[in-house]
Amino acid sequence: MIKVVLLGAGNVAFHLAKVFDLTPNIDFVQQFRRNNKNDGDFQATTLKTDKIDKLASADIYVIAINDDAITDFSKQLNLTKGLVVHTSGSMPLSALACKANKGVFYPLQTFSKEQSIDFKSIPITIEAENKEDTKLLFQFAKSISKHVYEINSSQREKLHIAAVFANNFTNHMYSIAKEICDSSHINFDILKPLIKETSEKVQKVDPKLAQTGPAKRNDQKIIKKHLSQISGQEKEIYALISKSIINKLNS
Repeated sequence: MIKVVLLGAGNVAFHLAKVFDLTPNIDFVQQFRRNNKNDGDFQATTLKTDKIDKLASADIYVIAINDDAITDFSKQLNLTKGLVVHTSGSMPLSALACKANKGVFYPLQTFSKEQSIDFKSIPITIEAENKEDTKLLFQFAKSISKHVYEINSSQREKLHIAAVFANNFTNHMYSIAKEICDSSHINFDILKPLIKETSEKVQKVDPKLAQTGPAKRNDQKIIKKHLSQISGQEKEIYALISKSIINKLNS
């Protein structure tokens, strides 16, 4: 059984706490956060602390906090044993500044406390400084997910950029689409089957081959008509993405 201490209380930590508590071969011994008030984020069976110098003994210490706080926070860890990992996609392994062995445990998913998560389907990427720690991290990740990948810091940073395009930017497009619908008193729900079909199609077909629409056809008449009906940033985004699609498909 792998003994684990979780450090953090945000969205990622919230979901990790739940899955750690429910996984048979993980001994979830402690969770740390600055404010140790029990507001439902923590399992009642798990030891809680807000004292950084009172961490329990564990095999793995998982830091799930904001990216820009990882280095300074890890400097405070007076640990010489165990493996300390962070959960960031954009920060390298070297961001950890503690004396203990270091690694990365990055679950690639969007997290919010309101949305339940099936960790078995979430890809987890791992990285460690040596083969022994890599083996431990792989065993740890496999206990909660069916999809575990060993990648280095440079690869993970590129993966995170790709994830921003695939998730964050895509969601922003949904937001713009909803604003356009709202401005014309159109129910956004009408677009949801289209959104679902697009998402499902990319699971089976290369995204480049799945592309449709005016830019795919290089239909300048429709593109110009659409551009004449929008303004500001939306117009700039529409023109830029249309140009990108045309260039990509003709390259």
